[in-house]
Amino acid sequence: MALITLTTDFGNKDHFAGSVKGAIYSEIPDANIIEITNEVSPFNIIEGAYIIENAYQNFPKGSIHILGVDSEKTPEKKHLVMILDDHYFICADNGMMSLVAKRIKPEKIIEITIHNSQSSSFTVLDVFVKVAAHIFRGGSIDLVGNKIDSLKELYNINPILNEKNNEIIGNVIYIDNYENVVTNISRSIFEKFGKSRPYTINARNYKFNSIVNSYSDSIKFDIKKELRKEEGKKIALFNKSDFLELAIYKSNPSITGGASSLFGLKYRDTITIKFD
Repeated sequence: MALITLTTDFGNKDHFAGSVKGAIYSEIPDANIIEITNEVSPFNIIEGAYIIENAYQNFPKGSIHILGVDSEKTPEKKHLVMILDDHYFICADNGMMSLVAKRIKPEKIIEITIHNSQSSSFTVLDVFVKVAAHIFRGGSIDLVGNKIDSLKELYNINPILNEKNNEIIGNVIYIDNYENVVTNISRSIFEKFGKSRPYTINARNYKFNSIVNSYSDSIKFDIKKELRKEEGKKIALFNKSDFLELAIYKSNPSITGGASSLFGLKYRDTITIKFD
């Protein structure tokens, strides 16, 4: 049985996410629905892309992913269903899936055209759910629209490589629940551009001169616990997605603050890496 996942910017205060789940159960009483998150920042397609790219790979092949982020249909924004990496994705053509598709080419992309036969004041509820139910029942996605060959792409989301000044200029693309700060600087870009040269990571008034392999690698466990510094230690590492992340070891954002608040970093703020 295929799983159906939800990734939205609806939040949990309003009825939107619950209504979508109710509509799915009305169509498929025995559906298995997993809410990846409803807390994507409103209309933040880069954040949504980062979340779904890291989440979908852990679900079984054939899973159906409904992406309700910046999802309203407009004359400039189509609705799509696609097969990518043996998973189904139902979403708006707002550039979000083009970020995921940079690594894996979609097997098929269909522009959804069933809107005229459905109410579309809330298209995730009225259209995306219908498409998900059609797929769940074994229907071909060719029956819900017309095949297209490309996705809307996002630009200006990659770091700038400044050869003259020997630096990479990146941006914050995601801040997680621990206030860890994720940048758009990938390990491959760092290694290719840096060529093993010494470097300094600059994040506002904070500097990092080393990158660890994991959060706990920053702690010197050969020193007695009462003598070593743990909580509050600033860290730079490449995370599971191989993006540069800045963090504070075991910091509780609600008590002492995390990397985002303590470093003064917000979404889209600049992070630079200067090479010697």
